[in-house]
Amino acid sequence: MSFLLGKLGPEAIPHDPIVLVTVAMMILGGIAVVGAITYFKKWNYLWTEWFTSVDHKKIGIMYLLVSTIMLVRGFADAIMMRLQLFLAKGGGEGYLHPEHYDQIFTAHGVIMIFFVAMGLVVGLMNIAVPLQIGARDVAFPLLNSLSFWLFAGAAGLMMASLAIGEFAATGWMAYPPLSGIEYSPGAGVDYYIWALQVSGLGTLLTGVNFFVTIIKMRAPGMKLMDMPIFTWTSLCAAILIIASFPVLTATIAMLTVDRYFGFHFFTNDLGGSPMLYVNLIWTWGHPEVYILVLPAFGIFSEVTSVFSRKTLFGYKSMVYATIAITVLAFVVWVHHFFTMGSGANVNSFFGIMTMVIAIPTGVKIFSWLFTMYKGRITFTSPMYWTIGFLVTFGIGGLTGVLMAMPPADFLVHNSLFLIAHFHNVIIGGVVFAMFAGITFYWPKMFGWKLSEFWGKACFWFWFFGFYFAFMPLYILGFMGMTRRLNSYNNPDWDPYLAIALFGAVLVACGIASFILQIVVGYLQRDKHLDVTGDAWDGRTLEWATSSPAPFYNFAVLPQADGIDRFWTDKENGVAYARPTHYEDVHMPTNRAAGIVLGLVITVMGFALIWHIWWLVVVSFAASIITFIVSSFTKKVDYYVPAAEVERIENERYAILEKHLKKD
Repeated sequence: MSFLLGKLGPEAIPHDPIVLVTVAMMILGGIAVVGAITYFKKWNYLWTEWFTSVDHKKIGIMYLLVSTIMLVRGFADAIMMRLQLFLAKGGGEGYLHPEHYDQIFTAHGVIMIFFVAMGLVVGLMNIAVPLQIGARDVAFPLLNSLSFWLFAGAAGLMMASLAIGEFAATGWMAYPPLSGIEYSPGAGVDYYIWALQVSGLGTLLTGVNFFVTIIKMRAPGMKLMDMPIFTWTSLCAAILIIASFPVLTATIAMLTVDRYFGFHFFTNDLGGSPMLYVNLIWTWGHPEVYILVLPAFGIFSEVTSVFSRKTLFGYKSMVYATIAITVLAFVVWVHHFFTMGSGANVNSFFGIMTMVIAIPTGVKIFSWLFTMYKGRITFTSPMYWTIGFLVTFGIGGLTGVLMAMPPADFLVHNSLFLIAHFHNVIIGGVVFAMFAGITFYWPKMFGWKLSEFWGKACFWFWFFGFYFAFMPLYILGFMGMTRRLNSYNNPDWDPYLAIALFGAVLVACGIASFILQIVVGYLQRDKHLDVTGDAWDGRTLEWATSSPAPFYNFAVLPQADGIDRFWTDKENGVAYARPTHYEDVHMPTNRAAGIVLGLVITVMGFALIWHIWWLVVVSFAASIITFIVSSFTKKVDYYVPAAEVERIENERYAILEKHLKKD
């Protein structure tokens, strides 16, 4: 049996009642979904239109769907932690076993960074960037499909760890020697390793794809300094991905051979150094923060400009600030471990660099504020998220500058002050931006607007929920409460932890409001149809095509010289002029290779976790064969006849002209 199943045995089945109930709910939910798809006979539709699709818009939507599911899972971990600390006062045990609690906070961090924030960012990049630059798709459509299915497969490994075996109990960065085989002999760290390797490969391919797309596929006339800011921030994020994710891959690979083959890269003896791992993982880790935050800044730039009815103030300054952040992101990583003992000179350099990187961020904040100044602001829900971001992210930035000073960092390192700061930046920056971006681009995805009432309710629950949940943690950090405690006996901490739990409940209401925003929006979609393609009176090219955008994006590639070209066209009265003639449109063909490769690589990851070596060999061989067979496929593209393009566009212009006459 060991040959067939490796380390997988009856002991891999969880015995914790909480886990068993959760797994049962997952299984029942899965059965319900499969049953519904089968009952309504949608398998063929899903396979041909979604699973094998290379359309960047559909791939972006699938990223958002998977990330939303993982958000619910990651938040469930978060509220379980808050409840545990609320109940474990006075040295009590609470309701979670210490080992289970450790797995929960590790899974929470991994899920929220890799499978929520990254997925939402890449999803919005997929939806908006090709449209913003006037392209018909990304440079490598099949690679884009593979990237998504690797991401989805890695998310599947994360969920599998809940039902089969365990997850790492090391913290989300998995520092050795705790993550070594001596202290973590189970499958938990191996789940961590292969989930990150599979998703990391997908992210790296995405970075390459979007870098090439933005550099090579811009519409005629669009120079780099004509690109929308979201495209600029996506380009810089792609550069950061290309430069930093190979470091993550190599670091995790070294940890893998330490665990599997007895190497000594990160051990305490035989020439190894755990601090080497810490340096390497943060060499990736801090650029990763900006991989998430830069596209978020881009979203806020688009939203601020559109709803202030003004061109973005200081466009060139915003671009140069983005480039400066991209460069400086690689020279600040040591601020994550000032206490390692590098000495005053090293700490001083990285402390100064951390303060310096706040300068271009400050430039951005003033740019958004001056864009709003004397603008005709429309207070839609995306604008709510933007204003909430300016306040919340400002606080997070100030606490970051505080911790950039090594003497101050020594006092709050590894305390809840750090946890509050990190969530201040990621929630206030990235999460707020993703909700703004989803609401903003929803009409472009589906052709109708989301419910504004529930969108604003979602904002207020998240906004106040954040402050109730994390402001007390700043105070607790100053009071000496360290992170990752599962029990405590200091009664002075009790009220602050109770307030933090209340904040988590408000955030839960925010997530529920987001779901209601979608459901109610769908039920009321006939009242909020976007018939023009320009749902918000936008300024850039993505609003020049219909909503939802046709599969070819643009019937005729737009001329795109100058900033805010679509706005200029509207002012000149030529935005909706019919093309004089149409040509055949060259498009990529849907391909199954992406989902098949993603599946077999995920299976290989699972086999490596459990040391099922025959399955490793079979799945590796299957991936190579799939790759080779796919490379010989000749049907990789096709042409949409000009007559078909004209028919689709005539239908659009008929609706458009009727609407414009009403106005």
